[in-house]
Amino acid sequence: MKDSARIYFNPLKIFVISLSFSYLIGEIFAIYMKLPSLISIIGFVLLIIFFTTFFICLREFYLHSEQPPPSTPTEKIIKNGIYSYTRNPIYISFVGFQISMFLLFGNLMYLLSSILLFLWIHFFVVLREESYLSNKFGQEYEKYRRNVPRWVLF
Repeated sequence: MKDSARIYFNPLKIFVISLSFSYLIGEIFAIYMKLPSLISIIGFVLLIIFFTTFFICLREFYLHSEQPPPSTPTEKIIKNGIYSYTRNPIYISFVGFQISMFLLFGNLMYLLSSILLFLWIHFFVVLREESYLSNKFGQEYEKYRRNVPRWVLF
């Protein structure tokens, strides 16, 4: 049996595909919502935050000599930096980026696809990763899991 969480589709690729289809469908069917300028500014700021968060996470992986794709073996649990606040900051950045795109451009498909992306990540990526890490690291992972929320607050 391969040493991985058995994630068959790369979440980064699914995120990019979701983002692309949201844009195209929004453009083809003009599924836009007029949002106040202040909301667009907030969307722009959040976009920068989530974009930056993604690269901060990648840096943590490389500092720990780990590979980000969940289809690769995990040799250690990253518990410091942003990973001391949430166990899934990369996935939060994916979903948050799409929500930010909705706030910035008003394309309702970004909002819908962010909900679908969150559900897919939660049920087909995170739950499998947690099972894999629990089996591989036992008490060490369980302690981390008890002390650091899966998402942000829960």
